Amino acid sequence: MKTLFICIAILIILISCTPSPKFKRGGKAKPPPKKEEVLANRPGVSDVQVGIASYYGEEFHGKPTASGEIFDMHKQSAAHRTYPLGTRARVTNLQNGKSVVVKINDRGPFVSGRIMDLSYGAAQALGFVDQGTARVKIEVLEWGKK
Repeated sequence: MKTLFICIAILIILISCTPSPKFKRGGKAKPPPKKEEVLANRPGVSDVQVGIASYYGEEFHGKPTASGEIFDMHKQSAAHRTYPLGTRARVTNLQNGKSVVVKINDRGPFVSGRIMDLSYGAAQALGFVDQGTARVKIEVLEWGKK
């Protein structure tokens, strides 16, 4: 019985002396990846998207956006579901070739089948205010930090 107790004690001591896999010796911890690397490797997040965009304006003019900025319907801004707030993107109307650079400062659209909500000013620059929607290409120029 005494021998069994000694064997168990030695076994416990030996097991407790092994390093944890979390704290391996001989290597430095890798720094966390940059946000761009995380976004580039995240499924469903691309720096180029093509789809239907709509616009919003008067109803939200003067109200806070998801980023905390006050929405100005005449400025060049946009809402996107997944792109980080502060992202700058070139949006091109695929029907007429017009393009504009916008800043993502809000979340949306919340209508199925749409990839972006543009401010009235951006939609006007792209030439689709009368139609209400347009097929666009979104190209990320600079990822936001939020």
